[in-house]
Parts: sequence; C-alpha cells; structure tokens
Amino acid sequence: MDTIDTISQLLHTSNSQFRLYDIGRKIEKIPKALFEKIELNQVPYPTPSQGHACIAIVFWQKKTPQPFLWLLKLPLDERGLLNQGARNHFIAIIIEALGDDLTQNVDKDQEALLKNNPYLYTPAQYKLAALNSKIKFELKQAPSEHLAPFVSYITGDNGWDNWQAVGVQGITDFAVRIREETTEKYSEILVNALPHLPHEVLLPLCGALENEVFSVDLINALLNLFKEKLRASPKTDLNVPLQQYLLRSLASNCQHVHVDKLVSELLQQQNISNELLIILSGRCWLALVNNEQLMAFLEHLVSSDDQALFNSVFKDLVSIPVIRPIVFQCMRSPERSDALSKAIGQLFN
Repeated sequence: MDTIDTISQLLHTSNSQFRLYDIGRKIEKIPKALFEKIELNQVPYPTPSQGHACIAIVFWQKKTPQPFLWLLKLPLDERGLLNQGARNHFIAIIIEALGDDLTQNVDKDQEALLKNNPYLYTPAQYKLAALNSKIKFELKQAPSEHLAPFVSYITGDNGWDNWQAVGVQGITDFAVRIREETTEKYSEILVNALPHLPHEVLLPLCGALENEVFSVDLINALLNLFKEKLRASPKTDLNVPLQQYLLRSLASNCQHVHVDKLVSELLQQQNISNELLIILSGRCWLALVNNEQLMAFLEHLVSSDDQALFNSVFKDLVSIPVIRPIVFQCMRSPERSDALSKAIGQLFN
C-alpha cells in the first residue's frame, strides 16, 4: 500500500463512499472538504468536546451498500488542531488490521487489533440512536420498526399516558424527519402534541430535536413551553430538568431570531440556574457569539460563586474557534465587573 497520511486518503484509497459527522456536542454532518483541512491542520476542529474531536465515519462500497461505522475520539492540541500523532497511530492500526480493504470480513486476530484501537469509543445510547436515525435517513434506508408506534402515539389518539410502547429509536427516527415533506406533517403533529406530552416522552424527544433544524412554528411552540415552565415555578425539581431539555431542543436553531431573543431575555434576568448556563455554553453557544450576550453570560456565570464551574465553562468556550476571540474581548473589556476580573485572575493562577 502507498503511504497513507490522512483518514480521508485512507477512505479514498479503499474506494469507499463515506460521510462524516461530529458527535461531540450535537450530531451534525462534517463536509468532506472541511475535514480534509482539519486533517492537514489548516483549520482548528470547529466543535471540540473536552479537548477532543468526536467523529463518526460511515463508509461503504458500491458493490456492498451496507455501511460500516467508526466512532472516533481524537485528541486536539491547545489551539484546537488535530493531534497528528494520534491520527497517524489510528491509521497505522487500521492498515495493520485491514490493509486496503476496509470492508472485509475479519478473523479473530484482526478483530482483536481493531478492538484494541485506543481511539474508538462508544457515545451515550441516546446519541447512538440519533446517529443511527440520521445515517439511515440520509442514506435513504428504511427507519426502524419503532417509528410507526411513536407516530401513532404522538397523534394522541391512544391517550397521552399510554407511552410505554414508545422507544428512543422511534423518537429519533421521528426527529430526523421533522422537516420532511410528508402527508403526516410531523412538525404540525408535534406542535399540537407538545402541551400534552409527559416527561417520559418529552425529555428524550428534546434530546433528539437538538440535532435538527425545524420550522418556525415548532420553534415558537418550544419557546412558549419553555417560558411557561420558567414562569410556573422555576425552582421545582421537575421544571429545572424540563427547562434544560427544552432549551437543548433549540440547539440547532439557536441563531434563529426568536431563539436569540429568548436567550437575550434570559440573560437580562437577575438569576439563571447553573443548569441553563451549562446548556447555553454546551449546546447553544452560537447564541452567545456577540460581545453583549457573552458578557452577560459570563457575569451570570461568575455570580454563581462557583470557581470550579466558572473555570470549566470558560475553558470550554475558549476551545470553540467561533467564540474564542469574543471570549478574549470580554476578558479585556473595561466594562467587566470586579467579580469577573477576579474569577478570570483565579483561573490563570
């Protein structure tokens, strides 16, 4: 085999068709051209998660369309650039085990080599379900058998308390089709169902929706439900996680003008729970990509009087390339409070 320098080259050389997804913060497609630049260290990884690039690679051969899946966790350096040594080590292990036929049936020795690959990892089950749904939908494969029972449930015809037959895979299959033009009009069905859904269904549904862009009607319905729960009794044990999940559900739509307005109003409040601050930075960071909102966010974060939380969230935000320069602007701003200046000082000490 000729020298293989990148994962992209490895896949091309094996004549594989492939797609790439970021699976760290949310699940979203990585364009191949961008991934090639990432591998050449021409650009930092756009959505790092705890100092790593978490990537799903789906690949298949034209003659055997059944796809294979690699789930990778590759380290990044302090600038967010891919660790070349780790990437090269991953490639070397794959080539030793499989050569140039990545889709071959493996024997026990090859399987042992692959299983001992330190860069493979297993995400949380809800992410695996969402990834599986997205792959099948984008490759035009049939959904799981769990979709039909969920569609039947979400119409409300069988009663909102009869959710026991609902499966997470059915929920994620539904979510990836939320913008599909079908006779069922999933978005419209969900808007009508939202006020009635029990927590057992609503929470995993919000977790699935965080990966999808959807209609303004559904955005508004989720916003209204969030505001309703916030007004009702924001400190109750039930409403705090529900608020978190409702905010999470808007993650892929957080630059929409209506969501941006909500985040602005939220940051103008006197108090915000730590849980919501963590969702804002971890999932809805694109709503913080301006000086005013990010400064308000940092002031709320420091008011929690939890230096460990401040350090963790601050370091996480600095690692995201799109928001990193704005964080530095806020650090130097003469308008920052004494408390924020002190927290930043303690961070660097």
